[in-house]
Amino acid sequence: MKILEVKELEIPDIRVIRFSKFKDHRGYFMEHFRRSDIQGLGIKSLENVNFVQGNQSYSKRGVIRGMHFQWNPYMGKMVRTLSGNMTDLVLDIRKGSPNFGKMIGYEMPSLDKKDYDEWIWVPPGFAHGNFYLKNSKIEYLCSGEYSPGCEAGISPLAKDIDWSLCNPKIKKNFDLISLNNSLMTDKDRNGFTIEEWNKNEKSDKFIYKELKNLDLF
Repeated sequence: MKILEVKELEIPDIRVIRFSKFKDHRGYFMEHFRRSDIQGLGIKSLENVNFVQGNQSYSKRGVIRGMHFQWNPYMGKMVRTLSGNMTDLVLDIRKGSPNFGKMIGYEMPSLDKKDYDEWIWVPPGFAHGNFYLKNSKIEYLCSGEYSPGCEAGISPLAKDIDWSLCNPKIKKNFDLISLNNSLMTDKDRNGFTIEEWNKNEKSDKFIYKELKNLDLF
């Protein structure tokens, strides 16, 4: 796996890992994951991660998903776009974090002409979602198995989310898509607000200092 660049986003715990495609007149080949290379990047939250579940999803243009998270076990996600155009959304839910309640986004179009591809790494302590500018397929690797009954979500439409760190273009695209939110589940639409989550007893499972002591980010 030839890693070209590791980028910190507006919340530094969120990283984008750019890796090479090897192209010629026939097409391209890429090694999109090698555990030793990922664990050797010096990203503390990735040093001892064992990915135990892989998922793929297809979403139509205009779909909004999120913002999802779980505990027991905690789940970090490595996400990439297989086809189409996905914008990943990440929301800090760590109580006591300087970025608590803040949302960022990262646009990840899939273009065959590019000579690289990207993963985005979202460690535990963050709610994760996305929206789609085109019909899209995505893949994600999970550091914990899905645990029904140990999950929750914050509505990406919640009025008290702080978007101040988010790229204005991404926020504008989200606002346009959210005007017609019919391609969104009731569960996601009716998720917690930030205030409701902060008052919920389950939020105490996401204390900034405690998660840091567990080396989860």
